[in-house]
Amino acid sequence: MLELRPEHFSLADYSSHSIAICGKKFIADMSGALFWPGERLLVVADLHLEKGSAYAANAQQMLPPYDTRETLLRLARVIDKYSAGAVLALGDSFHDAAGYARMSEDDRTILQIMQEDRRWIWVTGNHDTTIAPGAGGEIRDAVVMEGLTFRHDPLVGSVTHEIAGHLHPAAKLSVYGHSIRRPCFVGNGRRLVLPAFGAFTGGLNILDDAFAGLFGNASFAVWMLGDDGLYPVAPRLLKPDRIAASNGDRSIRS
Repeated sequence: MLELRPEHFSLADYSSHSIAICGKKFIADMSGALFWPGERLLVVADLHLEKGSAYAANAQQMLPPYDTRETLLRLARVIDKYSAGAVLALGDSFHDAAGYARMSEDDRTILQIMQEDRRWIWVTGNHDTTIAPGAGGEIRDAVVMEGLTFRHDPLVGSVTHEIAGHLHPAAKLSVYGHSIRRPCFVGNGRRLVLPAFGAFTGGLNILDDAFAGLFGNASFAVWMLGDDGLYPVAPRLLKPDRIAASNGDRSIRS
């Protein structure tokens, strides 16, 4: 269980889970993407394309220069899996405003191919407040569709009809003295926060104070990304990180 791999059932049974948000039916995928069958819409959050090159340029940390290619190919696979007619990226798609300019020609071509024959919407985030026109698609601050609002940064408080990213939710599970920490979806039927989709993105523990401002004392559900599937986890089993990021430092998500 700690490896989050099923032992007695088909892996296909665990690759996704049905999630309802304000009566709308979605499919949460083990990749971290969210699919809305009724609209043929695929939603992803926090791709952070060109994070590796940004870190190298600023001499912050040496990361392998393959994050953009890996993220784009993962995205292409999930687009094909659901035959998505539209893609909505919920902000921080590029690690900074110059991210698209740093992309290789091959990676730009992959992006262009994915955009062919489907609608593509970039929602701006705190990392990519501006997006280069060459990136294609539409650029929005937020998107409202069928009564649901899709935005980058979730609003604080008892908000409903919202799907967002930004916080890079991650859950830590402890059983029989062993722990595992993975990205996750977290929601309460009225709002949902998506895990970061990017290859080199960190995560913020959902027991952090930042999430209390979203769900308060109300119950919430958690779906953890595993090696071979997506698994619902009882919140009572979750544990905080030893060093909590509740002092206002959210660098763990960057």
